[in-house]
Amino acid sequence: MDLRFGDGKPTDEERAAVDALLGPPESSWEGADRSDADLRWARGGREARDRRDQLLPALHALNDRVGWISEGALDYVCRRLTVPPAEAYGVATFYAMFSVRPRPATVLHVCTDLACTAAGASELCATVETGLGPQSGVKVERSPCLGLCERAPACLVIRAGDSARLGAPPLGEFEDEAVQAESGGPGAAAPGDGKGKGRRGRNTLHATAVCAPATPDRTVTAATAPEAAPTEPAPEAAVPQTGAPGLILLSRIGTVDPASLDDYRAHGGYTALRRAFALGPAAVIREVTDAGLVGRGGAAFPTGRKWQATAAQPDHPHYLVCNADESEPGTFKDRVLMEGDPYALIEAMTIAAYATGAHRGYLYLRGEYPRALARLTHAVEQSRTRGLLGDDVLGQGYAFDIEIRRGAGAYICGEETALFNSIEGHRGEPRSKPPFPVEKGLFGKPTVENNVETLVNVLPILTMGAEAYAAIGTPTSTGPKLFCVSGSVARPGVYELPFGATLGELLTLAGVRDNLRAVLLGGAAGGFVRPDELGIPLTFEGTREAGTTLGSGVVMAFDDAVPLPRLLLRIAEFFRDESCGQCVPCRVGTVRQQEALHRIVDRTGAAAADDIALLREVGRAMRDASICGLGQTAWNAVESAIDRLGAYE
Repeated sequence: MDLRFGDGKPTDEERAAVDALLGPPESSWEGADRSDADLRWARGGREARDRRDQLLPALHALNDRVGWISEGALDYVCRRLTVPPAEAYGVATFYAMFSVRPRPATVLHVCTDLACTAAGASELCATVETGLGPQSGVKVERSPCLGLCERAPACLVIRAGDSARLGAPPLGEFEDEAVQAESGGPGAAAPGDGKGKGRRGRNTLHATAVCAPATPDRTVTAATAPEAAPTEPAPEAAVPQTGAPGLILLSRIGTVDPASLDDYRAHGGYTALRRAFALGPAAVIREVTDAGLVGRGGAAFPTGRKWQATAAQPDHPHYLVCNADESEPGTFKDRVLMEGDPYALIEAMTIAAYATGAHRGYLYLRGEYPRALARLTHAVEQSRTRGLLGDDVLGQGYAFDIEIRRGAGAYICGEETALFNSIEGHRGEPRSKPPFPVEKGLFGKPTVENNVETLVNVLPILTMGAEAYAAIGTPTSTGPKLFCVSGSVARPGVYELPFGATLGELLTLAGVRDNLRAVLLGGAAGGFVRPDELGIPLTFEGTREAGTTLGSGVVMAFDDAVPLPRLLLRIAEFFRDESCGQCVPCRVGTVRQQEALHRIVDRTGAAAADDIALLREVGRAMRDASICGLGQTAWNAVESAIDRLGAYE
């Protein structure tokens, strides 16, 4: 591709897709027809550069409408936003869900990650490719985790340009409104300024269908005859404990209509926000600190300290970012929360913003969650209409609003600074620290970033009080924790337990099968434990003492029918694909790790010794020298499988 403003011209459809998001161009400098006025001066450059953060939404608009991003379309986006074409091309090629080469309008993503691989995803993919054939007009792509591990194997169908959701009965009222708001239809506001102020509409005309658990026949049907595709089950189907007494975070899922704000409020909704306004920002932070809440994304950083550090910064504005880009293989708890209890997340974000002095929040949602997108869009619109978002939240004189930003398939964007770069319209590469996000985060301003589960925990802290919340769990790991259980169990799904329960107790609830071979804690970035180690307490300190990690709460069980060396090779392939390539230890190390594991996939003992020694050397280099957690943890699962499970003995 010629990385300059070339001769490629956007089609009328591509122009319409971009203009629906950004508004019509004002001069030929932005792609409009040339006039005499344009020959005298150039104007609007500063305003266009201030809208750099619209690059990712613009690429989504093109991909959703046409199915791929042509050179002419990318050139038009670059003119509209005054982004250098080389940089825009770098962003467009960074994300797995985009394509800069022609492809059919319908793309079938077949998950081939850990849970799905164990459930036969490779055979499924081969059968589906044969069944569809080149004449079907469907492109089949092997995909990393789709966040549907409890229903493995899983597929996601995306069809560009179709405003009707695939494979489902007519949309419910709330999802109709969400799609209209997304596509610029009735009720959608006009585009706003470069930081999202006043902008409500989205150019999302694509259709989606989820097929899980997927069989060859159901998958082919979903891709070619969407009207006959099965309906996706309700969110509570992923919660085996639905209706059980004592639930805190999952108590409303399956009980409350996720579309109804009134139903949410009738079940205690917005009680926490009212108490937050009564306490004031400083007291809210004190409650969160006294409760001992730590981040639920794996790093376990104290939430109160993060909030306090952000609130104390004199530089303004402050921003709040909700990290809903859960891409760790085996993780799907945030998806269930967003689909089953979306207003809880909106309320929790409002409390966090109030406590830290933020007036604008960004909810960065992974692109593979179409139902979560529809439900959150509806929840945001309803909250805004009812005075729970906007210029005067609950009549308290406090202004706060939320903008939803879609990711596009990049595991690295789960790292907070990579997420900031993604929102700002750059490649999702991590930043060096310091400065830390509480000082210079999104748009260079103080930013607090938390994931979905962390934020939702704020609600019970304020409703039951810090002392009562801290009494749940252990003294150093307080509160309830969500665990994503999948693999060789009878009842996979999201489980809520207090910190301190053992791994064996959790697997007993899930119905672990006979012939258990290993359990993976923490996902691809975590570590394996043996069947005789099920007494490990599920706390941050307990797993650390056991030489493993709790991570984000992934628990994947594997029986002896799963070929462990091939599972390790899939983990290595995942990290190689997902490395952003910014730093040498990770960029080269993940390649060397995959190559070594590929060589020894069917070898054991002395034949594998040299490559295992190489793996240890490469693993240490990645752990010690990589910029971010991806490279630092890429060796963890492989190391634990070699040392604890004797994978190559």
